[in-house]
Amino acid sequence: MAKVIVRIPTPLRPFAGGQAEVQAEGATAAEVLASLGRSYPDLCARVLDAEGAPRVFVNVFVGHDRLRDKAALAAPLGAAAVISIVPAVAGGHDADQRSKAF
Repeated sequence: MAKVIVRIPTPLRPFAGGQAEVQAEGATAAEVLASLGRSYPDLCARVLDAEGAPRVFVNVFVGHDRLRDKAALAAPLGAAAVISIVPAVAGGHDADQRSKAF
C-alpha cells in the first residue's frame, strides 16, 4: 500500500501532534483518511462526518481536485498523491454595508 502525505491546516494541527504533514497509507483517499484516523482519531472526527463524507466546512483535496463526497473519496489515488485538508473560509465585507459607509 502506498504512503501518502496528508497536509494538516493550522487549526487542526493540535489533533495531529502539532504536525503540518503526516503520512498515512491507502490506495484511495478514504483508505488514507481511515489510516489517519487510526493514528489521530480526534483529527479524523473533525474532518469526516458519521457517514465517512467530508464535513460541510472542511474541504479535502487530492492535488487540485476537491473531493466533495464519500464516493469521490473512494476513487483510486495516483502515484505521489498529496491530500490537503482545508477548512472552509466564510465571511467578508457586505457590499451594502460598504456603500453605506461612503
